[in-house]
Order: sequence, then structure tokens, then C-alpha cells
Amino acid sequence: MAAVSLVKKIESNKAVIGVIGLGYVGLPLVREFTSGGAKVIGFDVDPEKVKSLKAGKSYLEHIPSKIVAEMVRTGRFDATTDFKLLKKADCILICVPTPLTKMREPDMSYVQSTARVIAANLRKGQLIVLESTTYPGTTREVMLPLLEESGLKVGRDFYLAFSPEREDPGRKDYSTKTIPKVVGGYDKASLNAAVACYKVAIDTVIPVSSCEAAEACKILENTYRCVNIALVNELKMLFDRMGIDVWEVVRAAATKPFGFTPFYPGPGLGGHCIPIDPFYLSWKAREYGLATRFIELAGEINVSMPEWVINKLMYSLNDRGKALKGAKILVLGLAYKKDIDDVRESPSLELIELLRHRGAKVDYNDPHIPRTHKMREHDLKMASKKLSAKMLSGYDAVVIATDHSSYDYHFVVDHAKLVVDTRNATKKVRRGRGKIVKA
Repeated sequence: MAAVSLVKKIESNKAVIGVIGLGYVGLPLVREFTSGGAKVIGFDVDPEKVKSLKAGKSYLEHIPSKIVAEMVRTGRFDATTDFKLLKKADCILICVPTPLTKMREPDMSYVQSTARVIAANLRKGQLIVLESTTYPGTTREVMLPLLEESGLKVGRDFYLAFSPEREDPGRKDYSTKTIPKVVGGYDKASLNAAVACYKVAIDTVIPVSSCEAAEACKILENTYRCVNIALVNELKMLFDRMGIDVWEVVRAAATKPFGFTPFYPGPGLGGHCIPIDPFYLSWKAREYGLATRFIELAGEINVSMPEWVINKLMYSLNDRGKALKGAKILVLGLAYKKDIDDVRESPSLELIELLRHRGAKVDYNDPHIPRTHKMREHDLKMASKKLSAKMLSGYDAVVIATDHSSYDYHFVVDHAKLVVDTRNATKKVRRGRGKIVKA
């Protein structure tokens, strides 16, 4: 009966939604729930983020401050660092990081610490949903035991589900609201509550049979992309030796109206999902005595791409009588993909670290990222350099790592001495083709 009461409360728009983690996943979710008429409390451990949001200011480029200010003004959204307020939430959605350790094993510390905080404030009738991408079994094996340390029982006192985030910053054709939401519940009551919850904010909700099915769904999506990107990255290296342009080949193959989906090579994988999630699955597979060789091989190829780019740069400089050590290099684009301000797992970070390690003098430009900030693996302490003709001509090479739409690639090629293009961004440039090296 408690589950029926929760569903009725959600459907009457009287339920309070709690979102833990107000980053690239959590904040867009807050926006959609408030747009759906729900009252939302956002939780984050970063007091600066909370302070900014309470002042109506956004720190994410694709969510304008005017949207945050309106959410706050209407009283539908409040942000806090006080996790005792979790008691006020009827539905608690968890959007915290799930990184890899240095040994490429799942780091569950953020999920575990969040579960403990929830357990300390858990009350009867609440729904808990994990959104953080992870391996199949996490909700049941990691989350549930910690939540039940509260003395409450799942299915009787509270409800538990998994619904993978599907955020893709920078997309124009889909948004958080219009991307279908997969939901798997611990039991039927949990599933019903979770489906009702997401229907407040999301156009299409897709129920599946279990938390594990929902967890595996997200891993499959990202492993599919990881493996196919690895394939074209491997072909890029082969075709480079054969004197064939891999981007031209992919474009030609994509004209087939069936049986082929185009994927494109790059300097490495970026974002919080594709470089990480397949390793979660391969780690879990070892528990069942299986070796996921396809995934491991794809990971090896993709992880090696920054090194391959550096070697292409080094050989190209050598052809021009210049050593990489002591060379001045400009990395164009710090974000992990075009037209966004997200640097999570960006291959540009690895490129800069590798260049520094080899003795190069490195700067970067990115119109979306004025300066770097401290991250788990990187603390570059750099600021974006302003582009000009004189500035470009002062570098021994420009490496196009992210193909932002705002860049004038004709201008870059005109004034640079050497351009190493990892994204085929210069495909329409006709002047100065001799300066361009595809990587």
C-alpha cells in the first residue's frame, strides 16, 4: 500500500524530488523535473556549486543561468550541502561519478558514500534510484546492503531502482526530456514508483525487468560505441600507412542505406562514459570466469590513440628539421567533443601531459574553457590563449584536438607552420594543404 501511496503522490505532483550530484547529469535532470511541475532539492558536496545555483547562476554552458534563476524564483528548486534534508525528498535520484581506479577497476567510493548518507537519513516510503553508469549488479550488491543498514527493508519500507543517465552535452536533436528513459526496479513496486517518478519529467519511459537489465543496457550502449570507434581508429592507422584517407572511406561507406553505421576516428576517447564503462563490464566478467577480449582489445586501441597522435606530430616536425623537445605546440580544443565545455576524460588532457613529458612547450585554446581546473587525474594549471595570426605563427605546430564549430580553420591553416588534424576539421580547407597532417 505504501508504494501505491507514493505513486499517487507523484502523479498528483506533490512528491519532492531529491537529486544528488549537480553536474552534467544532475542539473539537466533538475531542469526537467522543475519544468514538469515538481519541487526539487539538489544536493552537492561542493559549496561553490550550491552557492552559484542559489544565486541563479549556472556553471554549465548548455544550461543558461536564466533557466536556473527561473527555477529558483518560482520556488521549485533549492540547492544545499545539507544531506539531512534528504528526509524531505520522496524520490532520491543519485547522479554521482563512477570513475576507474589507476588499475582500471571500478571506483565505487562515490556510490558507496552516497548510499551511506542516504541510509543515515532514510525514512519509510522513499524511492531511491541510482543513475550513475556502472556494472550489472551494482544496485543490488553495493547499494542495497548499505541502504538496509538503516534497519529498513527494500520493497516493504523503501523502493529501489536503476535508471541509466543518457546525457549527451551539445546535442541539438535530443534533450534530457526527449531521450527515452530506461528504468529497472528491484521489484514490481519499485519499478512502478520509478516509472511514475520519471514520467513527471521525461517524455518516454522504458521499463525493463530488473535493475541488472537496466545496468547492462547502458553498458551495452557504450561498449557498442567503444568497439566501433576502436575499429575505425585501427583502420585509421592502417590506412595512414597505405596513403588512404580514413575519413573519406567512412563517408563513402556511409552512403550505403543499410547495414552500416558511420563511426569516426579521433585522438582518443573522451567523456565520462565511453572511455570507462566497457572496463566496468570486463571487470565484472572476470567474476564469472569470462574474458571479454573484444572489449579489452578495443580499450587498448582507444587508449593508445593520444600516443599515436604524438608520434605523428613528432615525425612531422622531424621532416621539417625540428625536434619535439623544445618545440612550441598549441593544442586547439580542450573539451572532449565539439561545442561543449566538458573536459571529463578528454584526450586533449592526455595529449598535453604527453607533450610536456617529451619536453615540448604547450599552450591551448578553447573558447568554451577559459581555464583548467583541478581534476582527479590532471591539474594542468593553464589558461586559454587568445587566437591571432601572430600568435598562431609563433608555434611550431598546431594540434586540432577538438573540432569546435567556432574555429576558422582556413585562418588557422593560413597562419600556422604545421597543422596536425585529429578530427578532419580541415576537410574544406584548400589553401596550404601541404601544412596539414591527418592524425
